[in-house]
Formats: sequence, structure tokens, C-alpha cells
Amino acid sequence: MKARELREEVCRVNRELGRSGLVTLTWGNASAADRAAGVLAIKPSGVDYEALKPEDIIIVSLEDGRVVEGTLRPSSDTPTHLCIFQSFAGVSGIVHTHSTHATAWAQARRPLPCFGTTHADHFYGEVPLARPLRPEEIAENYEWNTGVTIVDSFRELRLDPLQMPAVLVPGHGPFAWGASAAKAYENAIALEESARMALMTLALRPDAGPIPRELLDKHFLRKHGPGAYYGQR
Repeated sequence: MKARELREEVCRVNRELGRSGLVTLTWGNASAADRAAGVLAIKPSGVDYEALKPEDIIIVSLEDGRVVEGTLRPSSDTPTHLCIFQSFAGVSGIVHTHSTHATAWAQARRPLPCFGTTHADHFYGEVPLARPLRPEEIAENYEWNTGVTIVDSFRELRLDPLQMPAVLVPGHGPFAWGASAAKAYENAIALEESARMALMTLALRPDAGPIPRELLDKHFLRKHGPGAYYGQR
């Protein structure tokens, strides 16, 4: 993919993010990686979504995080995106928001249970809560270490990031990802709606439990498994 095309894709997804209701003010960002070119493209820091133009998007080296193209300052979350891209090989798009309901779960420091099939269509079980950052991780290289906590948690829990394309960072908010920036955006929407419905479920039935494993398997694998049959070929 040419740098221009990568910038256009990331600009488009960030503008959609601004209209989606998932972000308030400039509390969020989307990025995409071109692994063949060894770069990622990301929103500039603090720029209004509607004012964003493709030429504003910053191109950053996937190897060391240095700015390759662009005159604006990249998102402050760039090191977190970079850490995820470096660690999760199948991921080529990331969306970070502070969407209301998913952030409420992150602030409550609770993983998001799979109460129903809507959740299971996108996430293969409970959306995990990353481990908290240690004081020294907050003091130095905070944004990079946020990515480290996500990667550490997935390794400890033995989760496949392609089967679980989201995480809740405690006291912070959600990150979602996918095979492209557009897919990451879709997963961010699904995560917020799943979080909203989960809160409503607990309000109606505080002792609600997750759906049976058989139902989780059926709904996730019919869309994402090797024998998937949902949708069109």
C-alpha cells in the first residue's frame, strides 16, 4: 500500500470515529500498519476529527517509532499502538477510544463477561482486563508500557489476539484491533455495544452468568472459524 493510500484509510476511519459517538472531544485515535513497508499511520495529537485531512496523518516507523513522514506531532498513544503492532503479528489496525460503557468497565477494573450471542459474534469469550501498570511503568515510558501490559496480559491468559480483538486497560479505557483500521473500528463499535448491554443485563439480573460454552463456540466460530458460514462467500 502506498503512503498516500494508507493516510487516506486512516484519515477516513478517524473521521468516522469522530462521528460515531465512541469519542468525545479528541479522546480517541485510529491507526493502520503497512507491514511490507515497515510503517504505521496514525492520527496527529489533539486535532479535531472533522478538520482532519490525509496529509495530516503521521507515518511512523514500525521498527523504532521515529516519524517518517508528517509535520504534526503524532498521537500521544502512538507508542501503545506501536507495541501492539510489534507484538501481535496478525493485527494491522487499532482503534483506541474512551467510549462511555466500555470505559466504565475499565474504570471499575472488571473484565467484560460474555452474557449473550451479540458479544460472542465478535469476541471469543470474556474481554480481558489488562494488568495494572506498576508505578515505575507510569513514571517512565507510560504509553509504551500501556502496550506492554496489554501484551503481557494476553500472553499470561494465553489469548489469541485475532480471536479476542479487544482489551480493557484498567482506569483508562478500551483498545480494539483487527486486520485493518476499518475492522478495528467495527470491533470498537461491537465492544461498546456489548459493554452497554452487559451493564443493562446486570441491572436487570445482578447474578447473571456467561452464556454456555457451546453457544459461545457456535456463534464465534460460525463467523470466524475455519468452517465459518455466516455472510456471503
